[in-house]
Amino acid sequence: MVLRFWIIIFLVFISGCTTTPYRPDGGRGSLPGFYHEVTRGETLWGISKLYDVDLSGILRANRLPDASKIEVGQLIFVPGQKKEHQENNYVRPVKYENFMWPVKGSVVSYFGSTKNLVSNKGIDIRAKDGGSVLASRSGKVTFVSDQLEGYGKTIIVDHLDGFETVYAYNAQNFVTTGQVVKKGDVIARVGKTGRANGPTVHFEIRKRHKPQNPFYYLP
Repeated sequence: MVLRFWIIIFLVFISGCTTTPYRPDGGRGSLPGFYHEVTRGETLWGISKLYDVDLSGILRANRLPDASKIEVGQLIFVPGQKKEHQENNYVRPVKYENFMWPVKGSVVSYFGSTKNLVSNKGIDIRAKDGGSVLASRSGKVTFVSDQLEGYGKTIIVDHLDGFETVYAYNAQNFVTTGQVVKKGDVIARVGKTGRANGPTVHFEIRKRHKPQNPFYYLP
């Protein structure tokens, strides 16, 4: 009987933990902000741009088990904004271009993972050998190399808003330095140069030259 009682208490506790969103203000309402309910296709970066709040502030305000993955219906606390500002933002045009996946495939190495004492500054996507590598956003090509150490054939695109994307391990580069590309343009072919041990795209997103977790930005 006593064992059954404690099992019930434990189940109630677990249920409360999984359904109650984290309140960074301790539930007292002392921290300015509000909750945004995630809709299909949204990213943490997109939410930060929608409300003009720095992404790092949202990351600090939310204790997420895995901040790289958000789900439809999830509540994200947006700090520093009032409720009426939130409502205004729903009708305000969003003046930014989302990132897109540079290739279809499966992620085989994640941001921050280490292999042979080398920390991954992006993600590695296993894809079809010779497949098309697409520009994740519009921008200007600032770097092209056929033999960058560790990266092999590499392209860097500057998006002219503090962000850059890196595409490496390519079999062939199709763009040149100074070339303007549009989101979705084919810029390279999937290969296995550099440290790749199979047909892979190494993809990085950098903010002011500092590597970011691509999952904060990709849909």
